[in-house]
Amino acid sequence: LYDFTMRLHGVDMLVGGVGGVAVDLLHKKERVAYDMLQFFQAHYREKGAALTTLYPFRPDFYRQMGYGYGRKINQYRLNPADFPQGNRHNVRVLDSTHRQELADCYRRIMVASNGILAQFDFELESIFTSQNMQRYGYWADGQLRGYLLFTFEPIPNGNFLRNNIAVRALMVEDAEAQRGLLGFLRVQADQIEKVVINTQEEDFHLLLHDPRNGSQNLIPSGYHETNTQGVGIMYRVIDMPRLFALLANHNFGGQTVTVQIDLSDSFWPVCAGKWVVSVENGFATLDPNARPDVEISLDIAEFSSLVTGATTFRQLLAYGLAQISDAAFADAVHQLFYTANKPICHTAF
Repeated sequence: LYDFTMRLHGVDMLVGGVGGVAVDLLHKKERVAYDMLQFFQAHYREKGAALTTLYPFRPDFYRQMGYGYGRKINQYRLNPADFPQGNRHNVRVLDSTHRQELADCYRRIMVASNGILAQFDFELESIFTSQNMQRYGYWADGQLRGYLLFTFEPIPNGNFLRNNIAVRALMVEDAEAQRGLLGFLRVQADQIEKVVINTQEEDFHLLLHDPRNGSQNLIPSGYHETNTQGVGIMYRVIDMPRLFALLANHNFGGQTVTVQIDLSDSFWPVCAGKWVVSVENGFATLDPNARPDVEISLDIAEFSSLVTGATTFRQLLAYGLAQISDAAFADAVHQLFYTANKPICHTAF
C-alpha cells in the first residue's frame, strides 16, 4: 500500500495506491483478490482518502471493481533528427549536488498540473544513485526549469556501436525548457538510432519533423502510424462526501446548478445511490435536501474518470456511458467536470 499525495484540481490530497496484488495458485477463484481490494479501500477510507489508484494487470478485472481509466500513454520510437531544435546550450549534466533543485522543479510542475503524485524521498534518491541513468537539466536565469532522464539500450542482435535512447522522464515547466531538452536529443543523431519516449501528451506529434515510428504501416485511407498507445493508471472514488469536502475550493466550471448524481457501484455500495450536488458560481457542496435541476446516472468507474478530468461528460453521453434527465442541462454538467488539464501520472508503483 502506498500513501500518495496527489495534486488534483489544485488540491493536495491523500490518495491510496496498491501494487503487487497476488493470489496463490492454489487459491484462485476464492475471492481472495476481492477481499484484498475491499481491505485496501476500507483502509484508505479510514485514513481520510477519497480516491484510490492502481495499475491493472488486466484493465477489465479492475473496471468491474469500479476503477475508471486515466489518461493513455503514447510510446514514440523516433529518429533523433525529427526532434525540434532548441537552445541546447542551456542543458547541463545533473549530479547529486542538484538534488534539491530537481525536487523543487518537480514540485513546481506538480503544482501547475493535474493528477501528479508527489515524489517519495527514495524515488528522488534513486535518480542520483542509479549507475545507468543519464541526467541532464535545462537551466534558465539560474533555475532548473526542466530535466531529462534516460538510459542507453543496445539494439537487439546489433553490436556495441548500435544503441537507442530510452527516455525515463522528461519533466518541463515551459516550452523553452522542452525545446532545449528535445534539441539536446536531436543532436545525438550521429550516434543514436532511435529515441523511445513515452508521453501522455496527446498532441506530442505536433512537435516533430516526422512523427512516424518507422513501421511504414498505413491505416486506411491515408493515416501514417506514429506511435503505440496503452491504458494503464486507473482511479476510483471511495468516499463521495470526503471528495467534495476536499474540493470545496475548486471551481466547477463557474456553474450554478443542482445536480443529482445517481451512482451504481456493486463492489463498494457505500458510494452507490443518489448524491445531490448543489453548485453556486462553481463551488460545490453535497446537500441531500436540495431540489435537483437535473439528474445524471452513471457507474462509479466512469464517474471516477470524469471527476479526475480523464474524460468529459459529453463524451460519456455520446458513448451511452452516462444518462441525463434533461438534455438542456448537458452543457452545464459538462462544464462542471471539464478541465483543460487531464490527469498525468509519472509514478510507477
